[in-house]
Amino acid sequence: MRFGQWLGVLAFILSVYILWQINQIVLLVFGAVVLATVLNRVVQLLQRTRMQRGIAVALTIIFLLLLIVGFFAVVFPPIFAQGQKLVYLLPQSLQRVRLWFEWIQTVVPQQLVDNIRNLQGFTQNLQTWTTRLFGNFFAFFNNSLGIVLNFLLFLVVTIMFLVNPVPYRRVFVLAFPAFYRRRVEEILSECERSLVGWIKGTLFDMLVIAVVSYIGLLILQVPLPLVNALLAGLLEFIPNVGPTLSLIPPALLAFLDAPWKAVAVIILYVVIQQFESLVLVPMVMKQQVSLLPVFTILSVVIFSSFFGFLGLFLAIPLLIVVQIWLKEALVKDILNQWQPKEEQGSRGAEEQGSRGAEEVI
Repeated sequence: MRFGQWLGVLAFILSVYILWQINQIVLLVFGAVVLATVLNRVVQLLQRTRMQRGIAVALTIIFLLLLIVGFFAVVFPPIFAQGQKLVYLLPQSLQRVRLWFEWIQTVVPQQLVDNIRNLQGFTQNLQTWTTRLFGNFFAFFNNSLGIVLNFLLFLVVTIMFLVNPVPYRRVFVLAFPAFYRRRVEEILSECERSLVGWIKGTLFDMLVIAVVSYIGLLILQVPLPLVNALLAGLLEFIPNVGPTLSLIPPALLAFLDAPWKAVAVIILYVVIQQFESLVLVPMVMKQQVSLLPVFTILSVVIFSSFFGFLGLFLAIPLLIVVQIWLKEALVKDILNQWQPKEEQGSRGAEEQGSRGAEEVI
């Protein structure tokens, strides 16, 4: 290899190392790009009504901020209040469970008694574990200055991308060789269409899950049905993991009210998830974006393992972008054009022969 090639390889390795060191900032910027891409469609719709872009951007951002503030105002105060109630009532529920265990020991075979005693020991330690969990939860929010700063950075970068996205896109395209820049523009447009389609399908999915969950929790008379339904709809944004997390709060609240309600809530959420997996997602995502289920699960696990919460939250957008670049740049532009030297030689001879025949004719 020549000196220039070695220098290029060294620069590439150094760039990868720097990006890895600032991976959280890179993910924040990627999330801002995704959000700006989606909001840009809203701005374009407003511009079709002959509204100036600056006014359309301002209205879109104001609506987004009002939506975020309204969500936090509706959801978080009842969650904190109910969390304190949960910590207060948990010992009573555990005492009730112990009484059930003692009654069960009188009617079940001796072979199961040891297992039941182990479960009883687990319930005795559950109160301490829950107290620590809530203590860490509140400590996390008390030390959330870094989260607030990152969120503000995310909003500022999103607004900057949204106000004038063309220069940033041009800078990205200029990072590629001149002969490939038009192809990069096509790939970026395909990424934009797929991300917007995925967001549309996901938002519709979240709305349906929230409405169905609210109706089911309302019928079962579980406390805070609206909050739990909004939480279920919001966590649908995180595939596979989100639905499981959304089950925990309503199941605990139902158990404090009546144990059979907890079982009913679990059955309700299982039915809802089966409806989503078998009916809703195939119907909504059929025309939006095609993602294989195994790749979806692996992307959630891999990105969350490497990048933490941001990787978990942005796993599907990352998978969509990576899938499109692999399909377009690697498969279509490299692998599909890759031919053995023998075939290239034979095709070259055929082309020369055809040209000679044309000249003779």
